[in-house]
Amino acid sequence: MAGIDSGSGLSAPRKRADARRNEETLLDAAAAAFVASGVDVPVRDIAAKAGVGVGTIYRHFPTRADLIVAVYRHQVEACAEAGPVLLADSGTPHEALARWINLFVDFLVTKHGLAEALRSDAAAFETLHAYFIDRLLPVCAQLLDAATVAGEIRPGLDAYELLRGVGNLCIGADSDPRYNARRMVELVITGLRLH
Repeated sequence: MAGIDSGSGLSAPRKRADARRNEETLLDAAAAAFVASGVDVPVRDIAAKAGVGVGTIYRHFPTRADLIVAVYRHQVEACAEAGPVLLADSGTPHEALARWINLFVDFLVTKHGLAEALRSDAAAFETLHAYFIDRLLPVCAQLLDAATVAGEIRPGLDAYELLRGVGNLCIGADSDPRYNARRMVELVITGLRLH
């Protein structure tokens, strides 16, 4: 039976490093295509951008919904993984928080239709929303805690409230050229600082 290692009892083998890289390339290409053209972009355009055949996409993601969910999860993971790296590499915890919130804003304002496409399946949307919260809330809390301990921001800030507030500031940013969500979020992050 393919995919089962009878010697170790594992039900599915881990993907090889090159297979993971190929899948990441495909997901990055799909995300870029979704940003440029929306979630209804032809699969052949995504395949061309990824440098693979259409069959490769369908082999990994049999339906468009599978691809949309995978792109969403991939972007959430990238945002979650960036938090600790920024905390380690930034000059101050507040700088790390500001840079991470910028990545979060990028995720929110560039997903062009991902959330709408996912909402058509309420159960799938609820599952992904819970995943989104489970992965990003602890990262935001870690960054807030570090900035609080460093004496850079006011104590008692709630990660959920901050993420929700930033999310609300980003609503409609792609449909109103006069509205600059990033500038509004920057004002909020600046306002967290102790003066």
